[in-house]
Amino acid sequence: MLVLFLQIFYTFFKIGLFGFGGGYAMISMIQGEVVTKHGWLDPHEFTDIIAISQMTPGPIGINSATYVGYMSVMQHPDGTMALAVLGSALATFAVVLPSFILMLTVTRMLVKYRTHPLVESVFMGLRPTVVGLVASAALVLMNADNFGSWDTDRYQFVSSVIIFILAFVATYWIKVHPILVIVMAGVAGFVLY
Repeated sequence: MLVLFLQIFYTFFKIGLFGFGGGYAMISMIQGEVVTKHGWLDPHEFTDIIAISQMTPGPIGINSATYVGYMSVMQHPDGTMALAVLGSALATFAVVLPSFILMLTVTRMLVKYRTHPLVESVFMGLRPTVVGLVASAALVLMNADNFGSWDTDRYQFVSSVIIFILAFVATYWIKVHPILVIVMAGVAGFVLY
């Protein structure tokens, strides 16, 4: 169990250290580590955790770390609820720790040198990286668990794509509040499935 806790800490510390762009940018990194590399969760469980993380208050990256820490310990043969709570606290602490350390160290220098051309160049270079990470997170969530498959269930696939397009249009062009879009998509999913 100690090895699992060390792996959780190292994994989420690394995600927190390299997760530029906020929680949505971290999703693809979390999925790569948790599902692909370590196999703590399967893709369906990971998709459920992302959905829950989006609906609960707080940053999605931290919420995801909390849920993944809990679930990975609970699925361990020696996992108990108390150890799972410890795993969720450890994952949450590990994902926040790099940002905390970085902010303590960099804040003084950043305030002093924020208009320096080198600092401005670094931030200009990070912007497209953040866009790419967020796009990667969107692509990670566009899988058969969320949309179904054209080959296995065409009704689910087509209706999921229609809900996706309508939600995108409603939030991007019509400017419907995202919470209302989530509620409407949930009602549509309940009615259709």
